[in-house]
Amino acid sequence: MITENMMQPPLENESIVLAFTLSGLNETMENRFVFFSLTTLLYPLMVFCNVTIIFTIISYKKLHEPMYVFICNLCINALYGTAGFYPKFMYDLLAQDHVISYAGCLIQIFVIYSFALCEISTLTVMAYDRYVAICRPLEYHSIMTNQRVREWILFCWLAPFFCMFILIVLTTRLTLCGSTIEKLYCEIWAVAKLSCFSTTVNNVFGLTVILVYVGHGVLIYWSYFQLIRKCMKSIEVRHKFVQTCVPHLLSLINVTVAFLFDVMYSRFGSKNIPQSVRNFMALEFLLIPPILNPLIYGLNLTTVRQQVMKMFFLKISRNV
Repeated sequence: MITENMMQPPLENESIVLAFTLSGLNETMENRFVFFSLTTLLYPLMVFCNVTIIFTIISYKKLHEPMYVFICNLCINALYGTAGFYPKFMYDLLAQDHVISYAGCLIQIFVIYSFALCEISTLTVMAYDRYVAICRPLEYHSIMTNQRVREWILFCWLAPFFCMFILIVLTTRLTLCGSTIEKLYCEIWAVAKLSCFSTTVNNVFGLTVILVYVGHGVLIYWSYFQLIRKCMKSIEVRHKFVQTCVPHLLSLINVTVAFLFDVMYSRFGSKNIPQSVRNFMALEFLLIPPILNPLIYGLNLTTVRQQVMKMFFLKISRNV
């Protein structure tokens, strides 16, 4: 008896993909040593700045407040996300073939996109923290308890991990008919587009995740609307808003614009855009927030800046 599977002709291009080729660097290889030199300078600077802020906040009890704990979480997340991209990127700049294993590709997808989602979640809880601090100051310590802060930190990490785990599982079930990814790193939609069959389930779950995190953005902007209304009534509140909320707002705008561009371009973008422009926009959320966040928070927030300066000058004086 001939079964239905036996009657179907095999797909000519179907194969087991063991590795992917990343083609994002193909048009810029003549400048690869320049890019490698810049990355060699930039990545250690990112690590240094983020580690400095983390160590400063952990070391000084004066900074064991919710706002600073969330800033520390942003910096830890930056170290996590950049570790999923920069070492491989630096290796590719020196290699002739830009290949990544199937498993390595899935791990990179998990790390980079859970980093991005964790960034948005952390900025969301920071927005709520500022809203409570400025609009409901008398209730602040009863609302922002240590227990609640710990719960929100766990939420910032576990929710992205859960979403990306499901997306990775859905991706592993796809049969692929290609192995070339037109980016500098593995991207989940780029892998899904290589599927020989329908990716409807992946698309539906992916869009659901996007809508959930767009909801995070709505909550953030609602918080800022309330903050701005409050600022109109008091000069003191306005000063507090400028000092603590403007850095957060800059981080938020940068992350949301970069992440939305990356998602929308991956799904609907035109190949007519120059490769160099596509590369920069794909890298923007891995390039700007990890270096911008520790700098703007470390320089703008007086308490953090003073502790950093005290820490370094104390070490210098001891060495002298």
